[in-house]
Amino acid sequence: MKIAFSPCPNDTFVFHAWVHGLVPGAPKLEVTYADIDITNGLAASGSGPEVLKVSYAALPWVMSEYALLPCGGALGRGCGPLVLTRNNVSAAQDPAVLSGKKVAVPSERSTAYLLFRLWAAQNVPGGVGEIIVMPFHEIMPAVRDGHIDAGLVIHEARFTYPSYGLSLLTDLGSWWESDTKLPIPLGAIIARRSLDLASIAAWTRASVEYAWAHPDVSKEYILSHAQEMDPDVAQAHINLYVNEFTANLGEDGYGAVYALLSRAAQEGLVPEFDLASLRL
Repeated sequence: MKIAFSPCPNDTFVFHAWVHGLVPGAPKLEVTYADIDITNGLAASGSGPEVLKVSYAALPWVMSEYALLPCGGALGRGCGPLVLTRNNVSAAQDPAVLSGKKVAVPSERSTAYLLFRLWAAQNVPGGVGEIIVMPFHEIMPAVRDGHIDAGLVIHEARFTYPSYGLSLLTDLGSWWESDTKLPIPLGAIIARRSLDLASIAAWTRASVEYAWAHPDVSKEYILSHAQEMDPDVAQAHINLYVNEFTANLGEDGYGAVYALLSRAAQEGLVPEFDLASLRL
């Protein structure tokens, strides 16, 4: 079975057991490691693998071919995307500093970018200027070096941005949680509707449970894909993004996804679709 997910620690932690044949009855996986912008594109193209990790924001474009699995993804509290500027930017805490400016984002169909657009519509007079899509690990150096005015970052950047001499303009997760009282829906696991979805969900959940039961077994695999990340940072990343919603979306998880996509559809940011199709 072909699968695509990011090389980030939360994804490699979740899928380590399945990738290494440690989930009884699960088929062998052929893995493509790719940033979220690539996996979102693979899913939307119709030629993607059987199972993918994508942004929740990308679901409206793929739900005819793929189904959302109730496990394996990334939702949570206190783990939202950040908007960063250089330390020497004046009025760094005022969102108006982004008016007409150049901002880098990790994907135009990412949850991070969708949250950013919803936030900017309320907080940036006249809107931002140019949006540039680049791999998320390139964003902070680009902000630091002055190639762009601000960057929208995800994942381990929450822990490492001060080392780049950057300042936090806003935490979009905190804004979302304050506005909705719901967790932030970030990354989803989807599978082709033509497959045995119940079995794929069961194998995914079993892989998560194995990871929790044997946390040391996956460390070498995780760090080998984590772009020279410090082990402590990788563990902090896992602790933040792998939680009860990874095992089961539950009512709060589904509620967060409904809130994000229904609000975005109302604003014309994503196509409208049947929200009931989100549940298996």
